[in-house]
Amino acid sequence: MTLQVLWFILWGLLWAVYFALDGFDLGSGMLYNFLARNDTEKRMILGSVGPVWNGNEVWLVTAGGATFAAFPGTYAAMFSFLYLPLLIILWALIIRGVSIEFRERVDGDRWRKVWDVLALVGSFFPALLFGVAFGNIFQGLLIDATGYHGTFFGLLNVYGLLTGLLFLALFLHHGALWISMRTGDDLGRRAASLSSKLWYVLLGLAVLFLAATALYTKLYSNFLAAPGWFVVPLIAVVALLASRLFSAQGKTLLAFSASGATIILIVFTGIIGLYPNLIPSSMDPAHSLTIFNSSSSALTLTVMTVVAAIFVPIVIVYQFVVYRFFRKPVTAKLLEGELEGY
Repeated sequence: MTLQVLWFILWGLLWAVYFALDGFDLGSGMLYNFLARNDTEKRMILGSVGPVWNGNEVWLVTAGGATFAAFPGTYAAMFSFLYLPLLIILWALIIRGVSIEFRERVDGDRWRKVWDVLALVGSFFPALLFGVAFGNIFQGLLIDATGYHGTFFGLLNVYGLLTGLLFLALFLHHGALWISMRTGDDLGRRAASLSSKLWYVLLGLAVLFLAATALYTKLYSNFLAAPGWFVVPLIAVVALLASRLFSAQGKTLLAFSASGATIILIVFTGIIGLYPNLIPSSMDPAHSLTIFNSSSSALTLTVMTVVAAIFVPIVIVYQFVVYRFFRKPVTAKLLEGELEGY
């Protein structure tokens, strides 16, 4: 295995882990204005994500940093070709983070309602636009020898929007399961019920996405060339079905874990289909950005491998400790004590 291939796998893994972790934050942010019936329930939802959301976004920074360091040519092209959607995502994530931290700074209904709306906006646009961006990467961008010829509105095509809707459904379902697992009282039961309804929407979009992928992309070429790789989307389907089964049995932790596995495996289905491309050209494959023509030097990749082997486990241990420390469900009774950290 070459260093380029190794870092292609790590690149995909970092994005997949980010979507699985920050996905429930984004889903919770989109749901809490509609799922919560009063301010206490809103605080319960925000209290469930408050201690972990910023740690989850470490994986986004790491994924972006890995793209920059391992595949600088792709990084430069991505932030040029997809500049406006990525800028919108950046500002939305900032707004989302600020809304979580600022909502309780002033005791006033109008103040809180403003931040509630901003939390919704700051969660909705990243979920949608990340899907749109990856959908367009999957089907290829308008690249030739003279550069990129697409526009922002050109990215809002059928397949791009379908992938965006799939990401929305994945994150909404994931967020509902998180809320059902991490809150108590009637809120947790309503979230579990909502997750069941969202599952059917997700299932329908997943079926449409798989069918549209055959029509709009060449992702299945690698799978047809090496049929053993079909095990990845197959396990994704099993994980999706398992999330519904576990949810119906009231096993919220297992349902949430299966939902996270579904997200990771769906992302990896796309990554496997892309190989060796990072940004394929829909105009001429010769102008595609691949892991070979856009990677850093062997020395850079070697140093990165050593650094990753040291620091990634530290990040994993840190997040494990945080999740374990804040594992207690956030209930109305708990909030009455205004416990520090929530």
